[in-house]
Amino acid sequence: MSSFEELMLPCFWKQTFGIECLGCGIQRSLSLLIHGDFVGAFYMYPAIYSLILLFIFLIIHLKFQLKNGHKIILGLFILNISIIIINYYLKHF
Repeated sequence: MSSFEELMLPCFWKQTFGIECLGCGIQRSLSLLIHGDFVGAFYMYPAIYSLILLFIFLIIHLKFQLKNGHKIILGLFILNISIIIINYYLKHF
């Protein structure tokens, strides 16, 4: 796992202000996911699976122009933003 960690970008927000941003942990979560640690990936960044679902559905919608695809994408977007904000709040307060 150390080879992946060497390639990870540092968080500019955390370096500048000393607190994590809303996206902190997503790179490590993807690394854990690649290495098969699915539970660890979730604990590192809880929105990882819903984000993957959103991007997969977005690609499918762009390819096949699903009838109500835009509504599903909007729902997944709202779900992801909610998970990210709740996780950020629980992590810091």
